[in-house]
Amino acid sequence: MALPQAVKAVGSSLPLLGSPLPLRAPARPARPRRTDRGDDRLVVSVIVMADLLVLAVACGIAVVIRQNLAFLESAPNLSGYVVRTSVVIAAVWMLAILISGATNPRLLSAGPEIYRNVLVGSLGAVGLTGAVLFLADIQLSRPYFVALFLVGPLLLLLVRVVARRCVNLARTRGHLRSQVLVVGSTGHVRGIVRTLTREVWLGYDVVGAIAPISDEHRGEDAGVPILGDESQLLELVRAQQPDIVLFTAGSSASAEEFRRVAWELEGLEVGVIVVPGISEISGDRIRMRPVAGLPLVHMDLPRARKALRWGKRLFDIVASAVLLLFLAPVLAIVALFVHLGDGGGVIFRQQRVGRTGEPFEFLKFRSMVVDAEARRAELEQLARDRGNDVLFKMSDDPRITRVGKLLRRYSLDELPQLWNVLRGDMSLVGPRPALPQEVSGYDGDAHRRLAVRPGITGLWQVSGRSDLSWDDTVRLDLFYVDNWSFMQDLLILVRTARAVLASRGAY
Repeated sequence: MALPQAVKAVGSSLPLLGSPLPLRAPARPARPRRTDRGDDRLVVSVIVMADLLVLAVACGIAVVIRQNLAFLESAPNLSGYVVRTSVVIAAVWMLAILISGATNPRLLSAGPEIYRNVLVGSLGAVGLTGAVLFLADIQLSRPYFVALFLVGPLLLLLVRVVARRCVNLARTRGHLRSQVLVVGSTGHVRGIVRTLTREVWLGYDVVGAIAPISDEHRGEDAGVPILGDESQLLELVRAQQPDIVLFTAGSSASAEEFRRVAWELEGLEVGVIVVPGISEISGDRIRMRPVAGLPLVHMDLPRARKALRWGKRLFDIVASAVLLLFLAPVLAIVALFVHLGDGGGVIFRQQRVGRTGEPFEFLKFRSMVVDAEARRAELEQLARDRGNDVLFKMSDDPRITRVGKLLRRYSLDELPQLWNVLRGDMSLVGPRPALPQEVSGYDGDAHRRLAVRPGITGLWQVSGRSDLSWDDTVRLDLFYVDNWSFMQDLLILVRTARAVLASRGAY
């Protein structure tokens, strides 16, 4: 059976690195073997030490709280016993964290799985500790128990947040990176190279590609040098000494051949990654179930309909109402400054396209001169930023007022859209609400953005905002629509606060 089909290649490729190379590639200078495994051990060691430290801190906090609340309990003072017991509980908790996979460095960079593993391990520690205390009839202060298992998980999650940011930052600066040799057809290699080059934080550097003997497009630009064909795979691996061999679509290897290659790579201590033929799919929509030796990948259907259910709408209503209430003084102050800026109107009203193409009145604090729409036609003739040929965005738009620049920098001009959310025109999180003329320029895929309510914030806002190209904007919005989850909405809202404070790509 052939290898699983790989990620569909999308977009343009990178320039070919150098002129066409012969099939037999020269050996690279020797370097230490399996640097990625050494990096993994380093990351795991740091996380484990940080976990032990925060568990000690959590135990200390719990002991202090127990001592301060000792008057609530009739039990004698058992502080010394509690301190000794803390060591045992921390050891059991640490073991549960290790078993749950919450220190797995492969889960650290992307996705919520490592956070989920922390909670699962902590829940296991709670259950085991509670069961032992009950069965052995051991006295343990209830305030201590509650405080420990409330503070501990929060500190453990904080460790993962900090570790993730540190690892991703190190990778973007050229550290903790793995050398990758890609095996597959030229077109699929091009797509892999484009993705790994764009997502620098993943830590993969593609050093070359190996094409099938039957590849008809071998002379095309693959983004990296084609070092040879699959008959030379092991020889090229020994010469290039990659950390990982990544198999993508177009490989001519059968299941038996692939298994034999894996045996050889095991001896060379080279990792193997197989990219399945699906892309832009969140991990929680995929389940791997090996059956009769076949790695069957079960994929949940897209979730656009789930994003329209009552749970998301109820959250939007409650959150927007609360925010409008608490932000009322801020709204009044911003409105005053907008009016005093040039004496014009405070609210800018514009027709936008909502879910299923229905128009609605979009509200913003006015950040441009009063005749901004009349002057738009002449400005549209100018070059647009970052190749965004659908959205009209200018980083130095002359129509923006002095007050408007400050409002846009911190997205204060978007606050009136909370009323749009409360009315049901928009959601707190979703794709950008588009203008009718923008929708008229959509291709077939881009219309998928209209399957859910537009949002005040979304993936594109927290991933670069106006600095993104149109293709990247569509890619992120479609990912959101197809992979919606309530947890993802919460994470986007948290990331929005950080993006607004950084004011990156805001204009």
